[in-house]
Amino acid sequence: MLQTGESEMTMATYPQEALKFQIQSYKKPKDLHVLGKTHVSFSGSPQKHPYDGNKVILIADPFSTNNLYYEFNKDDISYVEELPNLVNMDGSAIAVVRVWVKKMSVGIRCSPFIVEDTVKSA
Repeated sequence: MLQTGESEMTMATYPQEALKFQIQSYKKPKDLHVLGKTHVSFSGSPQKHPYDGNKVILIADPFSTNNLYYEFNKDDISYVEELPNLVNMDGSAIAVVRVWVKKMSVGIRCSPFIVEDTVKSA
């Protein structure tokens, strides 16, 4: 229960604030087998980073309530493949891509959650 003068904090979904990321043109590698040895692929919906133009956010499953997302530097992405769009029950479509990120690059995997007690107090 809130006391007088307190305000309720609400958790906003971080990727919701990000703008859609326009896929840049990447040159297709000559040999995809070599790409698999030097890069790792990640799939999801690309979004613009809310404050850093040199980073990309990739939402792993954009229609899920489990909002896992990745953050990569644009310079670490060597190739992007467009995958079939996802469509939700309302008919809204969202773009999905596979990005190939250089091995040994630093990425961030983030899974926001609401902080709660796991055991109810008496």
